[in-house]
Amino acid sequence: MLDGQARAVGPTHDFMWSHRAIVFAEYETGVVRVGGELRDARAAGERRNSTAGVAEVNSLEPVQAYLAADLGPMLAVGGTTSLTAGRFTMELSSGRQIATPEFANSVNSFVGAQLMWSGLGQDQLMAFWTMPGVRLPNTSEEILSNKTRLDHFSHALVLSGLSFTKAEVGAGAAGEIYLLRLNEHDTPGFPTRDRHLTVVGVRTARPPAPGKLDFEVELIRQTGHVRATARPDDLRTLRAEAYLIHAEIGRRGVGHGAVRPSLHFDLATGDDRDLDKWSRFDPLFGGPRGDFGPTSLYGAVTRSNIVSAGARVEVAPSKRTDGAFMTRALWLHSPVDSFAATGVQDRSGHSGRWAGIQFEGRVRHWIIPRRLRAEGGAVWLVKGRFLRDAPNVAYRGDSRYGYFDLTLSI
Repeated sequence: MLDGQARAVGPTHDFMWSHRAIVFAEYETGVVRVGGELRDARAAGERRNSTAGVAEVNSLEPVQAYLAADLGPMLAVGGTTSLTAGRFTMELSSGRQIATPEFANSVNSFVGAQLMWSGLGQDQLMAFWTMPGVRLPNTSEEILSNKTRLDHFSHALVLSGLSFTKAEVGAGAAGEIYLLRLNEHDTPGFPTRDRHLTVVGVRTARPPAPGKLDFEVELIRQTGHVRATARPDDLRTLRAEAYLIHAEIGRRGVGHGAVRPSLHFDLATGDDRDLDKWSRFDPLFGGPRGDFGPTSLYGAVTRSNIVSAGARVEVAPSKRTDGAFMTRALWLHSPVDSFAATGVQDRSGHSGRWAGIQFEGRVRHWIIPRRLRAEGGAVWLVKGRFLRDAPNVAYRGDSRYGYFDLTLSI
């Protein structure tokens, strides 16, 4: 349920029932595995001008259909190697560029091949060449009617990459470096911005442990070129140069129900006044939920044109129950670009950079362990000057969002 719109479009108040059914099966014959997954994601009850989209509706979609071979120690003695070909979901590193999000009703999937190697020391190497799917349906009328349309795959959109993770780089932390290449161009019925991006990311993280400091730092740089707009007749090409910084530090307590407080900082660049350059960070196929709160009808905060500092407290009083509360201060990186995923923009820059403060909380509880889980959460976005005064603001009041979710696993 949404009370108070944060986006530049959409109803001031909205409500939605959403549901998804996931059927996954895998048959293993020693070396070879054959797997498939069917996902039926639908929604009902939302307003006709709702912001519900492809992340909520993707009915009867075969998101996975693959053939995998376990090749044993092919690349090094003692390691394991697997090759997967077909259609599959994928997650890279922290999921900030490629993810299989749990909160979203539907997910991205990819057609291609993926090679995975794991060493004795848990070092990992991943290489892939894929065609990401364009999720369908993608028009408001088809989404409102839960129309069934298979996702679109084409050589016009290709994503390839290489990632290496070192399990121990010092102080109990793992280190990772990855390289991605995205190539995109128009096809009939699917206009694009012709993105040609090279992405380099480095990440180091020490996982939470009782009584010890933990941390995560990730730096991502995107370069290349893009078209100025997605209009087929717009042939202006801009130099792309954007970056992201994520840093967090925390400490988990000891004993039963230990609390973990943590501090967070995020920066994702926005576009500036340089007419020859595009500097807005592209979230690609990442999932914002872990850092920035719920998506769905809310989904206002994501990794584009944002500077944010915040604090989170996590608690797990039992094996069946856990909760978290987080507050974030939000600014625009560029005052002339639209803020995050809201579409709210002041091209003059006169509305400033202060977007507001977001308060978020959630609680999860296993009603039946490993079978039935309930989750509830809420967000309160106290809007700052920018989200109240920008020229295309749809609603000047604060945004409030709440949800309740039941998950049954069989």
